[in-house]
Amino acid sequence: MTRSVTTGSPRNKAIAEGAPTDRTVDRRDFLRRAAALGAAASTGALGSTLLRPSVAAAAATGAPLRMPDTALPQEADPAFFSLAEAAAAIRRRELSASELVEACLARVERYDGALMAFNTVVADEARAAARAADSGPVRGALHGVPLAIKDNFFTAGVPTTANSHIFADFVPEWDAEAWARLRARGAILLGKTQMGPLATSRATTPDGETTTLNAWAPSDPSISPGGSSSGSATAVAARMALSSTGTQTGGSITSPSMAQGLTGLKPTMGRVSLRGIIPLTYTRDHPGPLARDAMDAAIMLTAMAGPDAGDPRTLGQPPLPDLVTAATPVLRGGTPRLRWSTRIGVVPGYLDAPPEPPAPAADAGEEDRRIWERRRAAAAREAESVALRRAMLDTFAQLGAEIVEVSLPADWDTLTSGDFNNVRLPERSEPFLEVLRDDVRRFGVSLSPWINGLLLPGTAYLRGQRAKQLLLRRVLDDLFADCDVVVQASPIPFDIVGLPLITFPIGHRVDDGVTLPVGTILGGLPWAEDRLLSLAAGWQAVTEWHRARPEDPAVEAAPPAGERGRLEVWEVDAFGE
Repeated sequence: MTRSVTTGSPRNKAIAEGAPTDRTVDRRDFLRRAAALGAAASTGALGSTLLRPSVAAAAATGAPLRMPDTALPQEADPAFFSLAEAAAAIRRRELSASELVEACLARVERYDGALMAFNTVVADEARAAARAADSGPVRGALHGVPLAIKDNFFTAGVPTTANSHIFADFVPEWDAEAWARLRARGAILLGKTQMGPLATSRATTPDGETTTLNAWAPSDPSISPGGSSSGSATAVAARMALSSTGTQTGGSITSPSMAQGLTGLKPTMGRVSLRGIIPLTYTRDHPGPLARDAMDAAIMLTAMAGPDAGDPRTLGQPPLPDLVTAATPVLRGGTPRLRWSTRIGVVPGYLDAPPEPPAPAADAGEEDRRIWERRRAAAAREAESVALRRAMLDTFAQLGAEIVEVSLPADWDTLTSGDFNNVRLPERSEPFLEVLRDDVRRFGVSLSPWINGLLLPGTAYLRGQRAKQLLLRRVLDDLFADCDVVVQASPIPFDIVGLPLITFPIGHRVDDGVTLPVGTILGGLPWAEDRLLSLAAGWQAVTEWHRARPEDPAVEAAPPAGERGRLEVWEVDAFGE
């Protein structure tokens, strides 16, 4: 759906010079696509069609994927390899798929009883797939690599529950398009990961009991693993899987990635098919990868992306650029530099440390003092994060970026407010009208948004669609007037309008004696995944935060995952015992 250009135009020149995608496409095309998507969504039928197989099969192999020839790392345990490292080692026959799968399963067996990242582990099937990979021809770039798949992706013959009563007994007969593409490249399914019920929160049972823990704080359930792709993040952070899939409607890839020191990539709306993924909001759902670094995220997205006749959002997109090259660090004169000249926009407040709250009066009660202590601790944590953000921007400046201050568009607070954010709720209710009529108890703790979606007037929904178009136009024309990417304090605004986001770790902080990762979010123009990956790769070329991993949890008090049994684990989690 890109606009044609004349020979010799600045855009054609940029294409010839290998410029990032955001300089070779017309951003206004995305505005028109968003308007058409909003109009189509108002028919109420699109979300339901995504749960049926496509009449016309998509091209399962997708874009060309040239894998990097990464050296074997100095790691004793193959589960600690990155996806790129493991895939290269398998190609060179320095590592077998069976060795890699067994290394991951051993960590699942030992640690998932404490971390609860998975609700289904398909150990026997994974071992069989690994043996077939070792004895057969190379199927693709991900040949023999074990992945964790979020439990709202259809997986043929394997339960897909979305941690919900509604899908407690659901075993699909076909694969979600995104997972089918990964599998066509040779990936192996290790298991399905815990998530917020119907993708609405951090991972819990349908009735609200906390399940997945943050791999960096396994002894403290109050420290969130991030949601709703909680299990996907914990599985990768704890080195139980090499990479994972997630979905994002309101921060569900970026939030768990930031919470657990990962590189999460939420692509542009429509880059990855939603077909075969249990829907939350058709015009807001974004499937994408949670990975260990920029290169792994680039590989995963390349494998997942592409047009699918069963999901109209994916049709007419610009071709996927070479993301692996974009995620490859650049040296100029022996010094790491950014691949492309980039202006990083800094929004108001991003570098403002909060003031310390005033001390309570001398005669203050115990409760007032506890509140003050909590507020003071929160201010101290935010001050640490601000210091890390400043250091990150200084490093990007040394890598060649231009750091510029930008202003938020007019009416930003109103257009990104909870009221306008919630106008998507009728899209959430429509695919589940039959369940809502039959028995609302099947929604468990996630019921209220579905009820609110039923009650929202049609006039409010239509007004919200117009507000979203206004927000998108102002983001494209005003927010990006003087920058190429922009730092984000929250993913919600770019989730509303469908623009890409990347998050990666920029440091650590200590909370009550627990070391936790700190991440940042960068947002880009439509189809700018290549530029975002190039920035993360440049940062990771000169820092080591993405290589840090949490200590293994104590397991004495927790039963190994294997002793719970695959089906039994699924049933207990699905019904919220």
